[in-house]
This record gives sequence, structure tokens and C-alpha cells, in this order.
Amino acid sequence: MNDPSNLDARILDDVADALIYADRSGTIRRWNRASTTLFGFTAQDALGQSLDLIIPEHLREAHWRGFDAALASGIMKLAGRPTLTRATHKDGRKLYIEMTFALVKDEGGAVLGSVAMARDVTERVMRERGKS
Repeated sequence: MNDPSNLDARILDDVADALIYADRSGTIRRWNRASTTLFGFTAQDALGQSLDLIIPEHLREAHWRGFDAALASGIMKLAGRPTLTRATHKDGRKLYIEMTFALVKDEGGAVLGSVAMARDVTERVMRERGKS
């Protein structure tokens, strides 16, 4: 119980928001329980897969352009600011999700990958657009 890495893993798994970490290639390396609840994919389904797993096809080009630019510059345009976007559930449904992003860097400042926190806001968006 005193192992900090074990505690870190337990905390990440127990937070209410989906937490996804992808390495520099866009491969999913961390997928918590809330990610499974939100997107329908188990960790076994998601780990080792491309982020394309949850990115709707029509948004992929823009996503990868932004992802690559952030990795190259070491700066995220939206770092820490929530943004509304779309995602794909395992069953094919399109979700509205609110996400925050951050770059993960090593001790020397080199970018290792990106972490995103996400929550489902589909009901809120549909209500606001009068489609409840």
C-alpha cells in the first residue's frame, strides 16, 4: 500500500472522468475505468490501439494535425482549457464530450505523449440545443 506507483494507479483508475494517455505515436497506453464507462471499450480493447478508436472519422485529420503540432512545439493550444468535441462509443453512437488535454514531458522537457481527461456531456448539449 505504501508503493507510490500502486497508489497512483489506483487514484487514476478511481477518478470520475475518463483518463487516456497516449504516447508520441498516438497509441493508447493508459485507459482508466471511467474511460471504459464512457467509451464502452475495456482497457484490454483500448490499450495498444490508436486514438482513432474513439475519434470520429471526420475529425481525425484535424486531431492528428493538432496532436503532431503539439508534440513538435511542446505547446498545446488548448492546454488546461476544456473543449467540446465529439467521440465515438464502441456501439457506434456519437458522443459529445468535454475534454482537457496536457502534454506529458520527461525531466528534460522532452514530450513523452499526451493525457486527456474527458466527460460525457451529450445530455447537456442535446438539452441546450432543444433536442432532449
